[in-house]
Amino acid sequence: MVADSRSPRDGRYIERIGNYNPRTNPATIELDFDKALGWLQKGALPTETCRAILSYKGVLLKKHLLEGVKKGAFDEAEANRRFEAWMKQNEEKIESKKSSIEKSKDADVSKRLLAEKKVNEERAARLAKKQAELAAKEQAETASEEAPAETSAEAAAEVPAADDTSAEAAAEEAATE
Repeated sequence: MVADSRSPRDGRYIERIGNYNPRTNPATIELDFDKALGWLQKGALPTETCRAILSYKGVLLKKHLLEGVKKGAFDEAEANRRFEAWMKQNEEKIESKKSSIEKSKDADVSKRLLAEKKVNEERAARLAKKQAELAAKEQAETASEEAPAETSAEAAAEVPAADDTSAEAAAEEAATE
């Protein structure tokens, strides 16, 4: 936005020359390069944020190179060559940053997947252990249910025999008395 410095922050503006969205990574910057350069040549003073954006996009460098041409330090072809070299280098830097962001996202996703797999394996191991313990308990319970049934039948058979021996013992005692 190009606005009069005396107008309020959200007030009327003179011209819209671009858009800036800092929420994306890297930040999305849409800028009309020629209009921004024109306003700087007319003497517009950018805010700190705007200056950073213009520097990032190369508008301030282009203005600096054009001033060098005006002063006769070098010709316009040399200025364009220097600007193109800077733009190529800047684009490579931006692309490397984007690729590093993508790689870090991929690495983060792979780390999360590995951690999740590890947690799932631990859960599966605990569940298998728990199921094995439950199966062992059930087998022990069924074995103990069968064993008391057998022992109770044996005990019942022994009880009448014991009754016979106790009756005989009682008869012998009575006879001795």
